Amino acid sequence: MTDSAAYDAELQLFIDGSWRSGEGHDAAPVINPATGETIAEVPLASTGDLDEALAAAERAWPEWRAMDVEKRAAILHGAAALLRERAQHIGALLTQEQGKPLPEAIGEVIGSAQMFDFFAEEAKRAYGRVLVRPTGQRSIVIPQPVGPTATFTPWNFPIYLLAKKVAAALAAGCTVISKPPEETPGCTGAMARALSDAGIPAGVFQLVHGVPDTVSRHLIGSPVIRKVSFTGSIPVGKHLMKLCADGLKRVTMELGGHAPVLVFDDCALDKTLDMVVPQKFRNAGQVCVAPTRFYVQQGIYDAFARGFAERTKALKVGNGLAEGTSMGPLANGRRVPAIASLVEDARAKGARVLAGGEKGDGGFFFQPTVLADVPLEAEAMNNEPFGPLALMAPFGTEDQAIEQANRLPYGLAAFAFTENGRRANRLGDAIEAGMVGINSFAISVADAPFGGVKESGFGSEGGTEGLQSYQVVKAIHQA
Repeated sequence: MTDSAAYDAELQLFIDGSWRSGEGHDAAPVINPATGETIAEVPLASTGDLDEALAAAERAWPEWRAMDVEKRAAILHGAAALLRERAQHIGALLTQEQGKPLPEAIGEVIGSAQMFDFFAEEAKRAYGRVLVRPTGQRSIVIPQPVGPTATFTPWNFPIYLLAKKVAAALAAGCTVISKPPEETPGCTGAMARALSDAGIPAGVFQLVHGVPDTVSRHLIGSPVIRKVSFTGSIPVGKHLMKLCADGLKRVTMELGGHAPVLVFDDCALDKTLDMVVPQKFRNAGQVCVAPTRFYVQQGIYDAFARGFAERTKALKVGNGLAEGTSMGPLANGRRVPAIASLVEDARAKGARVLAGGEKGDGGFFFQPTVLADVPLEAEAMNNEPFGPLALMAPFGTEDQAIEQANRLPYGLAAFAFTENGRRANRLGDAIEAGMVGINSFAISVADAPFGGVKESGFGSEGGTEGLQSYQVVKAIHQA
């Protein structure tokens, strides 16, 4: 595909089973980050639209929760099949809206389909239990759907993070109102269209765009909504939790991270480098679990830094639609000066720039950047960069590495590379994170829980735990 493909998306709201276009609605621009140009406008929901969505979600819930699980699963499987059929087109929309290379975008669509397939089957395994009681008596524990749910998702993985929430909630028997990011309405709208075409009943799933604070306050303030799931920054997560407190609404919060990577001198060095560099610059580093703080044992520190920089310089940066692109632009213009400021702060405090360090030409580009000898007082070592920035510092002992890994108030993901099995076991136990990858970055998969500890949030998505997050538990005692 050329880097000048036409943007072909129907940007609409999906409310109570019908598509709403822009007539009579305010609108927000959709910008291609590779060029900085406005490519479309997305209609924004009014308070009347939101009220209609709430009424529809409340009305549709009893029917959806009572639907035979096989029928419910068939709709989710149908949506998954349509996502796969349309992956090339949806991926191109995602790339034009968000910037990531087309193969990454198509992979995100396929991963979203896997989420729908997994939860379609997981819904059939929502088991309860029977308690031991005297003859003639029964006590059972059953899970039930929590009820109408509101989800809020960010722009870095716009369709995958939306699918992760929506698939689980629908499988559990909840109705859902989703507010995806206004930056990426085409690909998220395409997911809604797949559900609609798969036969989702009116009111069961709805998609609205709007001013984030306005939409969140309106939906969370409604007694209809019983569960809120949010992925995004820590400050916004704390704000939404306060809004949820007034209604004692259940919440799942998947918030920011600052993933440490502990690299020991017994690792397979070249193999490790070949793994970590693509992962660091995947989606231009705009990944909540991106490997970012590289703590490398002193004996291999120089060789690791040199090999990392060489591989980084070989990456091809450009329009995500162009063949062979390794890394696209940042998703929005404000990220470019933010990353530049972090680089300058680290350099002023003694860090060495081994690769990159400058913004690119046109669009929202910033070079993939490697900084060595980054001191702890550098801002980037304490606040999530969320961009193409790799930070390196040496360590001596295992205890020192663990101390650095656990130093910050974040605890989403962490990684370690070692060929020592006993050390791997100790690291898995000692590192404070919701997910730990040892010699692997495969931590976000459909059948495993995804979530953090400390200020990185609480609750899990994915796996059995993801389904349970949209359920309440009821005990029934019969004498």
